[in-house]
Amino acid sequence: MSELFIIDAHLDLSMNALEWNRDLREPLKEINRREAGMTDKPDRGRATVSFGELRRGRIGLVVATQIARYVSPDNPLPGWHSPEQAWAQTQGQLAWYKAMEEDGQLVMIKDRETLETHLALWMNDESPDQKPIGYLLSIEGADSFVTIGHLERAYRYGLRAVGPAHYGPGRYANGTDSSGRLNPMGQALLKRMDELGMILDLTHLNDEAFWHALELYKGPVWASHNNCRVFVNHNRQFSDEMIRALIAREAVIGLALDAWMMVPDWKRGVSTPRGMNCSLELMANNIDHICQLAGNTRYAAIGSDLDGAFGTEQCPYDLETIADVQKVFTLLKKRGYSEQDTAAIAHGNLIGFMRKALS
Repeated sequence: MSELFIIDAHLDLSMNALEWNRDLREPLKEINRREAGMTDKPDRGRATVSFGELRRGRIGLVVATQIARYVSPDNPLPGWHSPEQAWAQTQGQLAWYKAMEEDGQLVMIKDRETLETHLALWMNDESPDQKPIGYLLSIEGADSFVTIGHLERAYRYGLRAVGPAHYGPGRYANGTDSSGRLNPMGQALLKRMDELGMILDLTHLNDEAFWHALELYKGPVWASHNNCRVFVNHNRQFSDEMIRALIAREAVIGLALDAWMMVPDWKRGVSTPRGMNCSLELMANNIDHICQLAGNTRYAAIGSDLDGAFGTEQCPYDLETIADVQKVFTLLKKRGYSEQDTAAIAHGNLIGFMRKALS
């Protein structure tokens, strides 16, 4: 088989569908053509993700998000003015996922049985052109859970992973560019998640909240899309100490393709991928760093975050569509990684993790 089956641990598919108004069933060129001349978002006309490109890149299983931030009156970040509004937004996103299931584009992965059935469909030499893409439902930021009871509702409809925070201060936990341990609501959230057997996504937690959550949570943890602080010294990235703690917990870390997380001193809207020499070699560097810290290839994966509010203006210059993620494995092989190593990073590590977490 010339190309590897890939699992992507973080894609904001429903956000693109509902907030960017992209029909991911259309060819990527058509998605970008329809955005010609639009300026409401910085990545208009520069999308990299469509269902067709996922299939072309043999990315047959993804961790797909719901996302809706609550913002208090003094919070300058974009978001919803009440938790109830945020909840309603996530329910619209869920409705889109269900519509794509009805259309044969997606299939939800919510337990070991659905995982194994989907893997059997994809792990062969048959053309992926007509195969549905599997998705494990995650939520990026827990603000939309009006109460803990809303977490339970979400679990019943298929939510399996929760990242308690996103950017800034949150209702349950504080995320990137903020500080503070988990508040009482956040601690109660983790307790109920633990009881339900959910996956805790440590991505975006600030350092204090990261260590607090890791101390409290006894269930499965991962980092769906996080890079290494040794390359970009910012609290959005993980320090070597944090990476070692994740390895000790048998977590899998998905490496992301947002250029500002890959290149020091990236300036949004000013820097360019070629101007900053941002190539897929930088993703290979992040993968390699985690493998060197671990002494093996069991904990690194892909969590591209492509079209997570950025496009080709802010990702490696040698990536035109998400299908080009395949190039990373060629780069790793040139560095001495074996077929077994690259298969582990492409899908094996996440399959092993999901099998345990969904049992």
